[in-house]
Amino acid sequence: MKKIVNKKRALEIIRNFPRSKVLVVGDIMIDHFIWGRVSRISPEAPVPVVEVQSDNFMLGGCANVLNNIFSLGGKVYATSVIGSDDMGQRLLGEFRKRHIETDGIIVEANRPTTLKTRIVAHSQQVVRFDQESRRSIKPKTVEKIIKYVKNVMDVLDVIVISDYDKGVITKPLMDGIREAISGKGIQVCVDPKQNDFSLYQGFDIVTPNNYEAGRATGMEIMEGRDIARLGKMLLDRFNFRALLITRGEEGMSLFEKDGKTTHTAFPAEAREVFDVTGAGDTVIGVFALCVASGATFKEAAALANYAAGIVVGKVGTATISQDELREVL
Repeated sequence: MKKIVNKKRALEIIRNFPRSKVLVVGDIMIDHFIWGRVSRISPEAPVPVVEVQSDNFMLGGCANVLNNIFSLGGKVYATSVIGSDDMGQRLLGEFRKRHIETDGIIVEANRPTTLKTRIVAHSQQVVRFDQESRRSIKPKTVEKIIKYVKNVMDVLDVIVISDYDKGVITKPLMDGIREAISGKGIQVCVDPKQNDFSLYQGFDIVTPNNYEAGRATGMEIMEGRDIARLGKMLLDRFNFRALLITRGEEGMSLFEKDGKTTHTAFPAEAREVFDVTGAGDTVIGVFALCVASGATFKEAAALANYAAGIVVGKVGTATISQDELREVL
């Protein structure tokens, strides 16, 4: 950490968070957790019977990215697609509670709001079931999202593309965003999910995990040298300014267009990974907020790495605060 960003500089970046403005574009969802305990097997089938004790709903997908930015004090905007259902209304209510404007949230009829329900017993996930549609959003919806981007782009520092491959992030939308922000000096950070990285061609930084990066090149990562070769390959092939590969307990590897490579080790106190749900959302959210606050890619990667170290110690799609980030420094 000291080699990349010292404490004084890190605190300076954090102080700039409230002046930084980030737009999050992507697949929005709700994470529903049902908590219980198992004391017997069902007489009807060889499955555990979960006695439900409580449940809660959390912002998921790109909503978790924007929630991380919001919880750190950044000004956040959002554009995505929900269904005309109760879950969609719940999401809008959560945004309004945080005073996040909802003008960019498009309601598309006959499309469910993505809901992921996890049943957890004795700290172990028993089953997950998803209610979603992965079909591409309608052309009219794409037009509405691009119109919203154009309406807010003059105040933006950074755009985050949070792709969960649920149909929002499509070629027409990416092409429209490229055209809208051309020459505006707005940096674009992408958390990819689709195997075809040409979808994100020419954006500033892409933050795949090592499996996603491997799938994008058809290359299996076996050791550190593979990561270095893969990083250079992706930068050259898709004209990114930088590539940040997250590697779980191994930390992160940042590859920049100028040939510089930076490896950040995962915080020692967080080596015991408890729950990685949403950790990638924290990484892209904190990274983008740091860049919007004047950090270099190296500095942003270091702070995002520490943020990830905090959030894996929490259950579910959690967020962190400025105080927690300062404390870990």
